[in-house]
Amino acid sequence: MNIVTMGLLASLAAGMMTAVGALPVLLGQSVSRRANDAMLGFAAGVMLSASFFSLILPGIDAAEAMYGSVVIAALISGAGIGLGALVVAGLNETLPHEHFFQGHEGADAGALAKIWLFVLAITIHNFPEGMAVGVGFGGGDVANGISLATGIGLQNAPEGLAVAVALRGQGYSRRRSFLVALATGLVEPVGGLLGAAAVSLSAVLLPWGLAFAAGAMIYIISHEIIPETHRHGHQNAATTGLTVGLILMLLLDVILG
Repeated sequence: MNIVTMGLLASLAAGMMTAVGALPVLLGQSVSRRANDAMLGFAAGVMLSASFFSLILPGIDAAEAMYGSVVIAALISGAGIGLGALVVAGLNETLPHEHFFQGHEGADAGALAKIWLFVLAITIHNFPEGMAVGVGFGGGDVANGISLATGIGLQNAPEGLAVAVALRGQGYSRRRSFLVALATGLVEPVGGLLGAAAVSLSAVLLPWGLAFAAGAMIYIISHEIIPETHRHGHQNAATTGLTVGLILMLLLDVILG
């Protein structure tokens, strides 16, 4: 199996964890707001840890080996992180989409059905995660790719549950809430395929791709996930979840890497 195929399949497996997370909603189970915030905090912690230990640091190592200068490597990493955050911020401001609790944001939605506003929002948030997995495999480091896929899969479960719970709370049926959560995961293999293909075709793109994916995820953590987990007064639960997620992803990265 070649690297690109491995990146595609791993990002698909990670994305499908959103459906696993949404299963309680499909089965009619309720989840407290506190538990939901704690699980979203866990997702943020996994993403934050993955950004640094599985993306930024390997990207710096790759750039240093390529150019023989730690200064150039740091500059490339910084530029890639900034570019990733900037692109996601631009998409966030330009594409019409609907936040689950903050409401409408971006350009006028026009005749777009509300369900597609949610799908666009999910695409903005989850595409970089799939790309991160793809880039991890595309660079040739299978262990790093597996670590990323495992961590992002773990954080996708509470994220899928949060999406389904939010939709259910807005009047969607259990089946539709589950299917939309499933759709969030199906975005990730697209990013995984593009990320793996890009860096496998050109080694020069590897440090840029790793840093770009990290910057995109850091933006999502700061702009979307953490503010949402603190919105309902459950900061302690959310922070505990974030800490546990960060430590777990760190352990996975060290053990698998």
